[in-house]
Amino acid sequence: MKKAIIGKKVGMTQIFDEAGKVIPVTVIEAGPCVVVQKKDLAKDGYTAVQLGFEDVEAKKLTKPEAGHFEKAGTPLKRHLKEFRLEDCSSLNVGDVLKADVFAVGDKVDVTGISKGKGYAGVIKRFNAQRTPTSHGGGPVHRHAGSMGPTSSPSRIFKGKIGAGHMGDEQITIENLDIVKVDPELNMIAIRGAIPGPKGGVVYIKNTVKNFKEKGAAANVSTNPQKQSARVNPQKASARNR
Repeated sequence: MKKAIIGKKVGMTQIFDEAGKVIPVTVIEAGPCVVVQKKDLAKDGYTAVQLGFEDVEAKKLTKPEAGHFEKAGTPLKRHLKEFRLEDCSSLNVGDVLKADVFAVGDKVDVTGISKGKGYAGVIKRFNAQRTPTSHGGGPVHRHAGSMGPTSSPSRIFKGKIGAGHMGDEQITIENLDIVKVDPELNMIAIRGAIPGPKGGVVYIKNTVKNFKEKGAAANVSTNPQKQSARVNPQKASARNR
């Protein structure tokens, strides 16, 4: 991970590229974020930086939280998040990161809390199947049904699907493209949808996926039975006779 920033989801819109094609994007208010704390290898066992985002009044923080910012000498922030960057030595406490830390074309992973959907049954929550609707099915067509073994082991295994709270989970969408960056407004437009409602806090960082550029012979197969591996259109079996 090389770059990271905290932001707030503004909403979705669409923009047009040079060819006139529509690109659905999510607009994120990224930063400004201030470096509140640094972790070093000698004291903490690893290197990282703690970023703060969105100003907040002192009365909305506890005394330990306010003391943490007072010790660092930074403005009070509502959200704190620690990122393990590859080069933390280039950042110091008090430095401000803005949206221009990313550029158009960067690949990023966006983490957020998905929308909470309340209490839901197994059909809506896990796409379970209904019970038969005829021949004495009774008023239990959307119930979970049998839950597990009987005498042995006389319990339900962990991970069994069931009704419960749906949504409100941390989700990371990987390998998204940054389409536009506006440093003046601290706005980043990312292709596609990201988790969370409007106003939800999200974390943007470099993607963990590593894609190698394809060469000229990337699509050429070594399997003689495939067309791309043949010197001529004849079948490999006929050519090897």
